[in-house]
Amino acid sequence: MLSAALLAGCGKEERQGSVSTGQSTSDTVAGTNAGTETDTVTETEAKSGNSADSQNTSGVTELEVRFGDNGSPFMMQLEDNETAAAIARYVGTSDWRLPIYERDDDADYDVMQYYDVSGRYNIPSNGKTVTSEKAGEVYYSDPNRIVLFYHDAEITGEYTKIGTFDATDDFVTAVEENPVLEGWGNKIVQIAQP
Repeated sequence: MLSAALLAGCGKEERQGSVSTGQSTSDTVAGTNAGTETDTVTETEAKSGNSADSQNTSGVTELEVRFGDNGSPFMMQLEDNETAAAIARYVGTSDWRLPIYERDDDADYDVMQYYDVSGRYNIPSNGKTVTSEKAGEVYYSDPNRIVLFYHDAEITGEYTKIGTFDATDDFVTAVEENPVLEGWGNKIVQIAQP
């Protein structure tokens, strides 16, 4: 009986060892397969919102945003809600580089910009009717759109507030003077954890 107990214990240690070895091997394989396996894992995590990485970033209170590839960093202070937390988790697994769209005829691009986020990210929303926005306020609009107001505005929409920038002159200038990417036809915004 003592031998059986020892063998059972050894088998358990072996399995635990192979699990941790398997994780290392999996990380190595993902790195050598040109991101194929990593993209699959990231997409699965994005849809479910369940991953060790995403759970570790839930305490994030700000994100770093750059307007253009070489723009200066500006810090967005996040709201304390599940929409902002989900965005911070996803940005924690992979920095976002999003195109800026200016093609809705009814949008006032002199006061706001919007960025569409990939549909593979499942972002919860608790939208409320908002009619007055302040410069520097950032909202989430379902489905998967981030809306930045860089001037005060009175625009009605169903939004969930996700963050705020300090709307300094430098910030407004960075938003307004964000260059169109050569050969692409759009401006971009980069969002990352600091």
